[in-house]
Amino acid sequence: MSGPVDPVRPLDLAQRVVEKAKAAGASFHAFQCDAVAVASRDSSVTVRLQEIETVEEAASRAVGLRVIVDGRQSVVSSADISDEALDQIVGDALELAAIAEPDEHAGLPNPADQTAPRDDLQLYDEAIDAIAGQERIDRALACEQAAMDSDKRIDNSGGSSFSTRVAEVALADSNGFSGSYLGTSASLGVEVMATDTTGQLRNDYSFTVERQLHRLQDGAAVGREAAARALRQLGAKKVETTEVPVVWEPRIAAGFLGTVAGAADGEALYRRSTFLAGHEGDTVASPLVTIVDDARLPGRLGSRPFDGEGIATRRNTLLQDGVFQTFLFDTYNARRLGRTSTGSAVRDVGSLPGIGTGNLILQPGGRTPEEIIGGVKNGLYITSLMGFGVNLTTGDFSRGAAGLWIRDGQLAEPVSEINVSGNLLDMLASIDAVGLDLQWFGSTAAPTLRMSKLTVSGA
Repeated sequence: MSGPVDPVRPLDLAQRVVEKAKAAGASFHAFQCDAVAVASRDSSVTVRLQEIETVEEAASRAVGLRVIVDGRQSVVSSADISDEALDQIVGDALELAAIAEPDEHAGLPNPADQTAPRDDLQLYDEAIDAIAGQERIDRALACEQAAMDSDKRIDNSGGSSFSTRVAEVALADSNGFSGSYLGTSASLGVEVMATDTTGQLRNDYSFTVERQLHRLQDGAAVGREAAARALRQLGAKKVETTEVPVVWEPRIAAGFLGTVAGAADGEALYRRSTFLAGHEGDTVASPLVTIVDDARLPGRLGSRPFDGEGIATRRNTLLQDGVFQTFLFDTYNARRLGRTSTGSAVRDVGSLPGIGTGNLILQPGGRTPEEIIGGVKNGLYITSLMGFGVNLTTGDFSRGAAGLWIRDGQLAEPVSEINVSGNLLDMLASIDAVGLDLQWFGSTAAPTLRMSKLTVSGA
């Protein structure tokens, strides 16, 4: 079903709440406010073993109000948009602000830093909006069937799901800023189990998610990839503790990229809880490493015309040829450190602005995955990481892993129940190969990469 997500447009709703708050706060010496409104339409289907398990259709809308009174701020949200309910959240927000601790850095951005919305980011795809229920079912069924048909050892399924979302986001504030954007997304994924002759069971999954339907990976290909990932882990064994080159497949490299971005967070800098503190302008990684965060890429999942405070999104380079360039900031953390916002504020209707990424990309290199693997005589190809053993303050990294052993430049036997460990600064510096096979995983993209030396041990 196409058309407006909600008869009450989110921008009209956000502006109405701001006007109510401004009227209620007019008597205060220093009063500011902003409102975020979201209306969405979500549809999903899940099938398992070719039987429909769930079919869901849901529409929702909500509005959140932030007020700042003499540096005291609060946030209140509501799914009820009647005049009475909106009056109530204004009153509640003012009451909560009155008992909050004052903070000299709290407040809206400088109006000069805010911008009119851009309309050239291709965030909405009518083809996704128009998908009917039977097509969602058919896509999920085809994805799972392709996985089950790929090999007789694939004998069970955790289910296949196809989902779509259409959402309109709006922001208005007492500076006079107002803007909104409409976006779509579609996702398809499946998990399957493989069993070998000894009864050993391995499961794995594959997925694809995009803003535009034509970019969504073919469902049969997704199913076959999930099956292949499960099958290649059959017979996996531990390895003795050793120090070897480690090749990261693109999916796992994308996760590593998110870890690095977490250390480039301006709030972590303020708290001195990041290993990158004090390293702006320093070479912290291999010259092969360039990482950018760009929320302006047309049609990408992490793109948006303005951030959660109405500041224009932009391309931020975190690392350029191995040199650490900048942290990411929202207005609040920028003020605390005497910096400027990088257009990186994110928020929900019921939360204060925080710091987040748009489209996070490890720029590709010039080598094929085969060349990268072929350069390893004895090492590990990581296909899975588990656990949360990362200390961003010290950079210490230790996580459970699984993958394939590399022997004489070829992928060999599967390995599991192992740990990979090192220090993030050392790991970044040890990257000696970056692939040309850039792949997108939601709003993060990475190619194959290789680190010259990591400790691999039996878990």
